[in-house]
Amino acid sequence: MAQKFTVNVVTGQGGGGHYATYHALRAVAEQRGLPWQFQVTDMDEMITNLSQQNQIKNAYEMFGFSGHDLYNLMVKGGWTWLWPLKMRLNKLLVKLNHDIGVKIFETYWGEQQPDLVVSVMPLYNKGLWESLQKAKPGAPYVTVLTDFADCPPAFWLDPDAGNFLVCGTQRAADQARDLGIADQRIIETSGLVIHPSFYADSLPEESHARQRQQLGLAPDRPTGLVMFGGNGSDVMLKIARRLETFQDQIQLIFICGHNQAQSEALRLYKGPQKRAIVGFTDAMADYMRLSDFFIGKPGNVSVSEALAMKLPVITECNVATMSQERYCAEWVSENKVGLVISTFQKIDQAVAELIRPEVYGGYRSNLARFNNQAVFEVTDGLQKILEKAYSGSALALAGS
Repeated sequence: MAQKFTVNVVTGQGGGGHYATYHALRAVAEQRGLPWQFQVTDMDEMITNLSQQNQIKNAYEMFGFSGHDLYNLMVKGGWTWLWPLKMRLNKLLVKLNHDIGVKIFETYWGEQQPDLVVSVMPLYNKGLWESLQKAKPGAPYVTVLTDFADCPPAFWLDPDAGNFLVCGTQRAADQARDLGIADQRIIETSGLVIHPSFYADSLPEESHARQRQQLGLAPDRPTGLVMFGGNGSDVMLKIARRLETFQDQIQLIFICGHNQAQSEALRLYKGPQKRAIVGFTDAMADYMRLSDFFIGKPGNVSVSEALAMKLPVITECNVATMSQERYCAEWVSENKVGLVISTFQKIDQAVAELIRPEVYGGYRSNLARFNNQAVFEVTDGLQKILEKAYSGSALALAGS
């Protein structure tokens, strides 16, 4: 009988990619019957609680909201030009709180007693790794990057930490090596971690058509999926208006997430084009299966999901694009799997180009070259790390 390992996942509420990565890893671990018992450390909840207790410095509390709430408001309202200022403040707060944070988390890990810590969060990893080593020397700490690259520098990667690093692109792995991080601490994967539901078999043609009709869509019309993360974006209504020029040439599925105001605005907007309006959903893979192309910001995880479903991408990159999403847009362009435009005001031109048969076929052919198996590779890698770390202890797996 194998004894369970306690796996603590460090995540947060800024955007949807962090929790999506946690749920993906957990789903595969449970499918495979791995002896893991999960704990969750939500850094945003921790920071809020610690600042309310005056244990750490938190400038955001002065304004009456949290850092992750500001992040989500920025994305929702299209104020991403504020991101460089927020990033500088985040880095300053991490530096100011480093020593007290190590002490606080040394106590925390001592109480939690994890066998493995898996972080899907940037910025905090050096302090969290240090505190884990003080509380439980030798316990492995793994950082799973949820971005295509470390941008800005020292967002994900820190050569002074002894953590393992899971890098989903060659760029991220090269950045780690350039910092002098040893190869044995770098785990290269075939992409970013996405949920195993994106690997399910495609729908039969008759089921595909029927499900589109259930959404009020035509069964055989080119269909675009529009998504801007878990909190949506006010730009979605502008995209709907611009794409009305296509009338019945295309139809759209809008995934609005928690943005109820945007959902309502899209429902109230009357036009000849067919569209389905969806709020927050855990069935993203199902909606992507009903789609032919993807429109959205260059979110690293959402673009990875679209790529896995072989959907050509239309995304935006300009001075307001957040730094951690810039290389994602660059990667899309370099690998010729979609179009990168300077502003969504040009979305009608981009769609007109994308749906040209020879252009669309070329992107689909390029997408066929990619086979992202990262969620399975990472799960296997974490199990090996656990076995190696505890092979000589009472926690060893039976037969290892």
